[in-house]
Amino acid sequence: MMCAQNPLLPLERMQMEQSSDDTRVAAARNLHYLAYISTALATFWTYDYACSLHEEWIFLLRSRWTKIKTLYIIARYFPFCFITANLYLTFAPNENPDKCRMLINTYSCFGVISIICSECFFVLRIYALWNNNRIVLMGMLSTLFVIIVSFIGVWFSAIATSHVTISTIPGITGCYRDSPSIDFSIPFLLLFVFALGLVSLTLIHVLRSWQTAKGSLHAVLVKHSILYHACNLFLSAVNIIMPVLSSYSAYYIVFEHLQVFILVILATRMHLHLWNTDQHMHGSDTFAYMSNISPADRAV
Repeated sequence: MMCAQNPLLPLERMQMEQSSDDTRVAAARNLHYLAYISTALATFWTYDYACSLHEEWIFLLRSRWTKIKTLYIIARYFPFCFITANLYLTFAPNENPDKCRMLINTYSCFGVISIICSECFFVLRIYALWNNNRIVLMGMLSTLFVIIVSFIGVWFSAIATSHVTISTIPGITGCYRDSPSIDFSIPFLLLFVFALGLVSLTLIHVLRSWQTAKGSLHAVLVKHSILYHACNLFLSAVNIIMPVLSSYSAYYIVFEHLQVFILVILATRMHLHLWNTDQHMHGSDTFAYMSNISPADRAV
């Protein structure tokens, strides 16, 4: 006697196929979204670079070669590598999850280096504001080192264990990472804590020296530091909260990229402005984080 066919099996099969189709459509939608966002961010970065190109090349050609200038070049031009790797990840056909994860690691490296350079600018500025206080410098560098090691360890461990989504729909290219929400919040929590420490040092200096501090360079240093750290705190807070609020990593990846671009643009443009201010005051390239500037304007 033949067994009666279970009438639920066709229904279950249809539900599984419908669920699979929904997943494929959602992945394609996310990849479309990431393609638009990646293109917009690349355009934004290129436009900013074009707007400051003349001023930047004057600085590169006329300023002396120092460690600060090397830091500027790395911070300014590594994001181009970040953008290139991200665009390739988004638009190149890719059916290999391991290759996709390798590309994610590659552009993440460029992004981490860019953020580190941006933070180093303001570590040196706070060192300048605190009159070359080596205890303050060692404290900041030690904390920054711990933050960097922890950030890299948590970030790349999260990438290694994350799921990689690839489109199976013809004509839809690219891939992106998908992971538990908390994994990518921790690195930005570390950045938030470090930024909070730096802005606290800046405010303590302002409160201690607001009656005695004079000079335009000192004022520029203080204003730039507070603005940079305020933006860093805000963007870090957004990147802490967004993975918790949204379960779709494709939607909060954009804020991670945006933080890299905004911090680098602020750090490099503020350095150009500070260098130009020094040029107008002294008429020569004496700016090496105030090592050769008169006591009235000295911030180191």
